Amino acid sequence: MKTAVMTDTNSGITKKEARELGLYLMPMPVIINGSVYYEDESIDEAGFYAAQSSGAEVSTSQPSPGEVLEMWDLAFKEGWDEIVYIPMTSGLSKSCEMAIGLAASYGGKVQVADNHRISVPLRESVLRAVSLAKEGHSAAGIKEQLEREAYLASIYITVDTLEYLKKGGRISPAAAMLGTVMQIKPVLSIRGGVLEAFAKSRGRKNSLELMVRALKKDAETRFSSLDPEYMRVCAAGTALSQEEIDMLKAALLEEFPGHEVLYNPLPISVGCHTGPGAMGVGICF
Repeated sequence: MKTAVMTDTNSGITKKEARELGLYLMPMPVIINGSVYYEDESIDEAGFYAAQSSGAEVSTSQPSPGEVLEMWDLAFKEGWDEIVYIPMTSGLSKSCEMAIGLAASYGGKVQVADNHRISVPLRESVLRAVSLAKEGHSAAGIKEQLEREAYLASIYITVDTLEYLKKGGRISPAAAMLGTVMQIKPVLSIRGGVLEAFAKSRGRKNSLELMVRALKKDAETRFSSLDPEYMRVCAAGTALSQEEIDMLKAALLEEFPGHEVLYNPLPISVGCHTGPGAMGVGICF
């Protein structure tokens, strides 16, 4: 059986990388002033944050059922026997739930893995799926493996401004104003694919230090039974300068010496809520 692997751009995988890896990539839609754009197709990171910073109304969306079915049918037309689809976590989008419903009519030939991940941890799961498919594993077997490992990941994110959390209704206008005056930066966590408030810190540098310490604690407690050799250390951000990316990597390397730090821009689906300047750190197995 030949198993095709498919994911969406919330993995951080680009169209060019998808072609090189031999996988199918679903571009995630974003709505800007009422018009629909597709990540890494009709809009890139720079274009999106330029629009957002200029005051445009932006919101996330999900692929239509027709777009998902079209890509699945294309894969079968191109000679694949089965498909394993790994969309962004069901905790942040309904696209996974929709895909599971659509797959029911394919008689088991399409397996949708709810991997409960996004950004670099999702990317690592997709790369693992590609390796398993090359080894001859079935779509159902790959789905089972990824879902078994789904919760072996932890992410923390801090924002540079509270403006976009306020716009998205995540915090009240009064809280946003007070937080801005006091230079308070919220730290959010993603565990099992759900975005939650984790802590508050004053200043960008303090927020980064708090996130890295929390990540180190997770490695030493939640994941203490796992072999650190297989741990991936991740960093991500929205419209960060190279200097900021280097600072992010250096902070992680100080706590996790000997590990390579994998960096990707945060997907636009997250950037809609965080705005530019957000920084994220994570580990996954």
